Amino acid sequence: MTRVKGRSGKAGLRPAVVSVFLGAAAVGGAVIPALAQSYSFSNVVVQGNERVDVPTILSFAGVSSGRPLSAAELNAAYQRIVNSGLFQTVEIEPQGGTLVIRVEEYPIVNVIAFEGNSVLSDDVLAGLVKTQTRRAYSPSQAEADAAAITQAYSQSGRNAVTVTPQIIRRTENRVDLVFAVTEGRVAEVERIAFAGNRTFSDRRLRQVLETRQAGLLRRLIRADTFIPERAQLDRQLLRDFYLSRGFADVQITEPSAELTRDRSAYFMTFNIQEGQRYRMGNVTLASEVAGIDLGPFQDQIWIKSGSYYSPSSIDNVTTRMENVGVQQGLNFVRVEPRISRNEAAGTLDVAFTLVRGPRVFVERIDIEGNTTTQDQVIRRQFRTVEGDPFNPREIRQAAERIRALGFFADAQVESQQGSGPDQVVVNVDVEEQPTGSLSFGVAYGAVSGVGFNIGFSESNFLGRGQYLGINIGTGSDSVNSTLTFAEPAFLGRDLRFAFSANYTKTDNENADYNTKRIGLGPSLTFPISENGRLELRYRISQDEISGVETGDPDDPADNGSSAILQREEDLGELLTSTVGYTYSYDTRTNGLNPLGGVLLRFGQDFAGVGGDVEYIKTSFTALAERRVWNEDLTLRAVFEGGALTMLNDQVSTVPNRYFGNSIRGFDPNGLGPRDLNASNKDALGGNYYAVARLESEFPLGLPAEYGITGGLFADAGSVWGLDNNIGTGGEPVDDDFNLRSSVGFSIFWTTPIGPLRLNFTKALVKEDYDKERNFDLTINTRF
Repeated sequence: MTRVKGRSGKAGLRPAVVSVFLGAAAVGGAVIPALAQSYSFSNVVVQGNERVDVPTILSFAGVSSGRPLSAAELNAAYQRIVNSGLFQTVEIEPQGGTLVIRVEEYPIVNVIAFEGNSVLSDDVLAGLVKTQTRRAYSPSQAEADAAAITQAYSQSGRNAVTVTPQIIRRTENRVDLVFAVTEGRVAEVERIAFAGNRTFSDRRLRQVLETRQAGLLRRLIRADTFIPERAQLDRQLLRDFYLSRGFADVQITEPSAELTRDRSAYFMTFNIQEGQRYRMGNVTLASEVAGIDLGPFQDQIWIKSGSYYSPSSIDNVTTRMENVGVQQGLNFVRVEPRISRNEAAGTLDVAFTLVRGPRVFVERIDIEGNTTTQDQVIRRQFRTVEGDPFNPREIRQAAERIRALGFFADAQVESQQGSGPDQVVVNVDVEEQPTGSLSFGVAYGAVSGVGFNIGFSESNFLGRGQYLGINIGTGSDSVNSTLTFAEPAFLGRDLRFAFSANYTKTDNENADYNTKRIGLGPSLTFPISENGRLELRYRISQDEISGVETGDPDDPADNGSSAILQREEDLGELLTSTVGYTYSYDTRTNGLNPLGGVLLRFGQDFAGVGGDVEYIKTSFTALAERRVWNEDLTLRAVFEGGALTMLNDQVSTVPNRYFGNSIRGFDPNGLGPRDLNASNKDALGGNYYAVARLESEFPLGLPAEYGITGGLFADAGSVWGLDNNIGTGGEPVDDDFNLRSSVGFSIFWTTPIGPLRLNFTKALVKEDYDKERNFDLTINTRF
């Protein structure tokens, strides 16, 4: 008799073990191998099934009565039943004219539970397993679920974790599936070392990596855990770092990670072969396509001979040239940067060559994974639409723009062959991540008292890519509330529309008067060059100064606040309606110079489009930044200023004047014109201000993962100018340009609550009536 049987799984959770027994049968008095036999059955009987009906099992088997079957076909029928995943044992046995199929069904999963887990919650682990309750239990799937849980723990740095799936049998052929987890200790990166680096220090290279060394703040710093995938990212980051600084031949081998004996820490080592450092040599332009005017393409070459070689700068020039080609209708003309080496001189010559590329079109753009974000938010990151010529460089840049949105934990953009040889399908696969935040805060100031703050922000509002921010702050005598909404692609174009509204009521620190401002207004921002943007805006506000002290009539020595402030209070509420613009030019993020860049910003507001106030307010900012000394030292120079010019013999008021709060070493409202004949000597502000700031940032010798660096700074500037400087007692107030200067030391600390800056300052040049501040703690901001 021939019997085909086996057990597709044990009661436990080991992989299925299958045994096939092919016996021998006597035919015509002779014994011949079973594989040569042929059987014909008049009846098929199924035994042992409880939940799975007979027709379903027969469909898996694929056998029917009356048709001859070989032993090999019986074995194939057996395999099909086993592969259904519904049975832990299967046996097929011919009995005369009857084929008997005996099965033992897998039990039903009653409950899925987790034991021993604390780092990852039950809800997190439940989202990783594919096994489902009220479905048939599968040992192979349970093992796969255990592997998924192990992988999740590895992502959090716990490589010593063990996950054992266990079953508890219940009545009615049911089981409880329990994943027993032994989490183990976090495998931290105790040390990151580099071998072969001659140009850059270990400290500088550690700043490039995503992985951090464990230190005193290991409880807060999660990047100090060892994750193999992140180590590969670190390798690529190092390579990009060297390439962008002229090391065209840099080689970085697979990082080695040695686990300590107790499996609690890793020692990582990156082996680097820097190679020669190259500067740019001759940069030329040529064309293999006849009839092209090279002038517009030549204008896009910003690379200078003598600068360090950088792939990103070459890529930027190539992109600008191809954009010129598209504008001229040269859709299939590509730019090939051809690089030749001159090792003796240490230079690389680049010949940008215009060539004719293949005629390939974008058939369609498919987007997957965006459960919240609308398709249009992703599609507008492409400069290409269906039917346009296919440009691989543009597709790569679109992928970078999608990642830069900050809406996705991962975004992959790939192209594949379309329906024809001249068609390409672009596939976009994204993984959503949270984009909103809710914050609560409590603050205390010696003058302002206790204050509370609540804020909400959502950068992908309703999945439309819009920004919505609401912030409400209160103090003992102040309220500061703002509402901001922004649409980054207004009318489907690269046009940012924003609307803001604010209500501010303050009891000014270091001043015996109050101010109130209610304002709102829209704005439009759009690019006018590769690095330049222009903002056009309108704003209407209602401003008021109140609470100005008038003095004590019974005390001649107490004459209160300055007569200048009292006259401004008499003006009451003033309606201000302005239109304005701001032009900004920023080269710090275009990749042309990884060592630094410049920011230029110039803006003006014109009041008098209705309302009670007429003026022209001008502001200017210039910033230059550069890394030196193998990039361990950052130098930054900032100059900013402003001018308020009143029109039609009007006088400026406190809400519109400058107070010099950007000069360190002085209290808020601590410098500038001041009425010395008034009892409280309140700061009056000025119509003009200018300040120059020089500062540096450098390591303090602490591990980079602490996020603590130091800096030195020097400020010099002033606030001056009043339209009517006649103060108390009819005496003029000194509103001349009186220079102030200060020097100090800063500590920068990147913390989980934000970047903090501690300034220790000493005023060098000041007026006797100025109010100094030798220390302040602020949230560090960058222009």
